[in-house]
Amino acid sequence: MWPNTPRGGVRQSTGARRGTRAYAISERVCKRIEEPFGWIKAATGLRKTRHRGLRRVDWIVTLTAAACNLVRLPKGLASAA
Repeated sequence: MWPNTPRGGVRQSTGARRGTRAYAISERVCKRIEEPFGWIKAATGLRKTRHRGLRRVDWIVTLTAAACNLVRLPKGLASAA
C-alpha cells in the first residue's frame, strides 16, 4: 500500500476528495499550522536572515516564534473564556 492511501487501497483524485468532511478538516488544520510561518516570514523579515551562524539564527528564530505566540495569545484566551 502506498502512503496516503485509504485502507481500502483505492486512491481518489483530488477533485473527488475535495467535497469530503475529512478534506475540509485537513484544510483547516493546514491553514492553522502554516499561518504562523507566513507571519514570521512576512512581518518579521525572516524570509532572509540577517545573521550568520547557527547560534545566532537559532536565537532570532526562537525570539520571533515567541513573539508570534504572544501575538496569538489573546485570541486563544478569548476563545477559552
